[in-house]
Amino acid sequence: MVTHLFTHRDCLFHDTGTGHPERADRLRMVLHKLDGEEFADLVWHEATLAERSLIELAHEKNYVDKIEESYPDKGVVQLDPDTFVSPGSRNAALRSVGAVRDAVDLVMTTEDTNAFCAIRPPGHHAEPDIAMGFCLFNNIAIGAFYARQKYNIQRIAVIDFDVHHGNGTQVMFENEPDFLYISSHQEAPFYPGTGFSSETGAQGNILNLPLPSGAGSHEFRVAMEDHALPTLENFNPEILFISAGFDAHARDDRANMFLTEDDYQWISRKLVDIARKSSNGRLISVLEGGYDLIGLANSAEIHVKALLEA
Repeated sequence: MVTHLFTHRDCLFHDTGTGHPERADRLRMVLHKLDGEEFADLVWHEATLAERSLIELAHEKNYVDKIEESYPDKGVVQLDPDTFVSPGSRNAALRSVGAVRDAVDLVMTTEDTNAFCAIRPPGHHAEPDIAMGFCLFNNIAIGAFYARQKYNIQRIAVIDFDVHHGNGTQVMFENEPDFLYISSHQEAPFYPGTGFSSETGAQGNILNLPLPSGAGSHEFRVAMEDHALPTLENFNPEILFISAGFDAHARDDRANMFLTEDDYQWISRKLVDIARKSSNGRLISVLEGGYDLIGLANSAEIHVKALLEA
């Protein structure tokens, strides 16, 4: 299995303002970790710019207009209580969407490949017409719709282990019976206040696994072993996406969960195995949250190692 990394320096120029947790240093730390000798086999690619028609596979036209009009000539503009844009945000957002599209094209046309998209801004909170939670465009959902449109594949799964529920991805998938969305996250009322186990989608294609505040390895692994992994195996996806947020790490003080690098290695290996059995290894992991720089970088490192070792 060959692992490919999609990223672009434009993603560093999305300025969210002084003191904001979703900052360029997050990506710098991840890329620094992945540039060592032990990652010599990792194949790096510069992400292309997404075109508007790609974004509109998942977002409303009026919303795309609104985001395009929001980018300032200088300074930082606030879109909601915690989502900001700057002059560099336009290309960063387009590179992030483009990275996932590029990864889809690669894994769908090359055997024995998987991919990690090291990008920002993140995407899983962005709804069809709403920017929120640091997210402008829903990178992973756009990639899923693109995979279906371009390659005519039907069974598409996203598993999300970010500490926050991916409300945007759920909204975009809940009326798509051939799409599966699985999320483990700290339970509401923790942000964004969604992701109850009762939210199952129009065809039972949504599986939410809310975990209590203070949960750690045991609770996470039980939820995955008893619910997420069997559901994913039964679905037998033709392509598997991972919303790879690392903010459930014990070091990350924006939440109250206590996962470790061992947990991320464990779940990464499990997901690689499922992708190998169901889709000839077609797996695309997309960076979401993670705000403690050390916890994020170490977790991303162990996650990509698991992809490389497949």
